[in-house]
Amino acid sequence: MKKRLSLALQQDLKKNPLKVKADSLVLGVNEGRVLNPLSSKIDKATNGVIKKLAKRKEFEGKVGQQAYIASPDGLSAERLYLIGFGKPKDSLSNEDINKILNSTINSIKSSKSKNTSICFPSLKYSSNSHSDSWFLQKMSTFLESKVYTYDAKLNKKNKAINHLKKVNLYLDSSLSLSKQRKALKTGQIVGQGVNAAKDLANLPGNICTPSYLASTSRSAAKNYAKLSCKVFGEKEMKKMGMDCLLSVGNGSAQESKLISMSYQGGKKDDKPYAIVGKGITFDTGGISLKPGATMDEMKFDMCGAASVIATMQVVSELKLPINVVGVVASAENMPGSKATKPGDVVKTMSGLTVEILNTDAEGRLVLADALTYVKRFKPKSVVDIATLTGAVIIALGHSTSGLMSNDDKLAKELLDAGKKASDKAWRLPIWDVYQKDLESNFADIANIGGRAGTITAACFLSRFAKDYSWAHLDVAGTAHYKGLAKGGSGRPVPLLSQYLIDKA
Repeated sequence: MKKRLSLALQQDLKKNPLKVKADSLVLGVNEGRVLNPLSSKIDKATNGVIKKLAKRKEFEGKVGQQAYIASPDGLSAERLYLIGFGKPKDSLSNEDINKILNSTINSIKSSKSKNTSICFPSLKYSSNSHSDSWFLQKMSTFLESKVYTYDAKLNKKNKAINHLKKVNLYLDSSLSLSKQRKALKTGQIVGQGVNAAKDLANLPGNICTPSYLASTSRSAAKNYAKLSCKVFGEKEMKKMGMDCLLSVGNGSAQESKLISMSYQGGKKDDKPYAIVGKGITFDTGGISLKPGATMDEMKFDMCGAASVIATMQVVSELKLPINVVGVVASAENMPGSKATKPGDVVKTMSGLTVEILNTDAEGRLVLADALTYVKRFKPKSVVDIATLTGAVIIALGHSTSGLMSNDDKLAKELLDAGKKASDKAWRLPIWDVYQKDLESNFADIANIGGRAGTITAACFLSRFAKDYSWAHLDVAGTAHYKGLAKGGSGRPVPLLSQYLIDKA
């Protein structure tokens, strides 16, 4: 994975922030008449500029509030950015921290600085699960991932530029320096994983094929002693009975692939945690052809796979003392002469037969065989990740992933990890009442049914996950952005990484 930033703790910033030589200095300022020690030093050096702004109510230090001072007298830094931290006695919520970090990132990005220094006052948290260690981890993830640029543009003259190269950070904290450094490093590695997922998602479908995902996974495995990778082609999948997965790629010239990555960080006999990703590298809908408008965004239908490949690298980079299996089921869904048709019946690896009522409901078909395959590892838990349904966007919009599970404990762990990592999910039911919507006259199960599309899709997957603790993340609304911001978001790498960190 590529490190884009040089992040370092700098205790000297506390002693004399006035002499910081940087393109920009970002200063955390509390709300109220009494300034914190850092703010007070800067205020005195700049002829009371902070108090003047507060008096005019241009900057009051409210949570997330921003102010910019160009070429401030008395400072070595060329630019000064003030970020509001609220009242010193007030406890900060997760949302407050997000506001502070987003304001910090926006200030740094707008400055186009190559190097910046950040000085933050001491923090109080509203949750017992939050700490300075958590804050530093979260901050470094934000810094690493938010300055992302897509570097693979084919015309080098138009190549995106990331100005920021170096960040020095001081947090007024009683936490030991070694623990601060560890938190900063952990967060940065998660941020690198987010960016690795973005890189894969943003590639065009003519480059990022199932074979490309396979070669990327193999290359990643070569970088880590404890990470291995196996790739199965169509002939091997046929022998394993994966006709359901294979049916999706029937109309494409691109060969479908099953990718199996294994990280051995725990004891040999420890059962692994498994993550399974949908890897449809382009989804036309097949014979059930999608509308032409925004079909270009169907290159993002492999974001589940991208998150698995990236998370396996995060786990390996962090050297977590657990075992993890990452499986990617990859195909290209095209309307060729050999393509699967509506009404066709295919057999899954599990033995269940499926009536294909709509070839655009293909993600659940590749995942069905992948969820059966992963059973051989006797996993402690299985989490599958997929851009599965447009219905989840109707339910939850673009801010929150859908979560469905057959295990309350696993669901809670994932929801908690999402809150910690600012990568939120919300649980939806998969009650038996929805299962009847998948009944078929011609097979054991139909691949679509009913109006609750997100839930019935999860109900379909649950038929293949009865033998283990399982959860399904529908990230159709969160894995990529639309419009002018079009591109991969890297989600849910933060959620998955935090979940596995907590397990370790």
